[in-house]
Amino acid sequence: MGVKLTKDSIDLGIVVSDGPKALAFYRDTLGFEHVGDMPMGAGGTMHRLMCGTSLIKVISGSNPPAKAAPGGIQGAYGYRYWTISVSNIQELVDACSQAGYKVVAGVREFRPGVTIAIVEDPDGNWVEFLQAS
Repeated sequence: MGVKLTKDSIDLGIVVSDGPKALAFYRDTLGFEHVGDMPMGAGGTMHRLMCGTSLIKVISGSNPPAKAAPGGIQGAYGYRYWTISVSNIQELVDACSQAGYKVVAGVREFRPGVTIAIVEDPDGNWVEFLQAS
């Protein structure tokens, strides 16, 4: 049967330890459009940000989970990173570096005509940028 999509993109929820730090990264450094906040149970907030047509839900709470699963792609099971296709990869990596975020993998050719770079958000989640020529 398969999925019958009603939207050409996904919504992604990211539970963060510090809402303001996460917003500084995703909204202020990467430039995602902040489209609103929504209260969540137990005093939490869902900050809704747009990355193209994908909705990125940055979820912060008064009692964040005690532990993350650090270590990048090989660090644990489950979702480990996500990829954003861009046309200004070097500019983004430079902005992240200048803002003090860890650049896990600098801009490099992954295969002919495709460059990638990976940056960590404040909680150690990996965000991959991909630029095709």
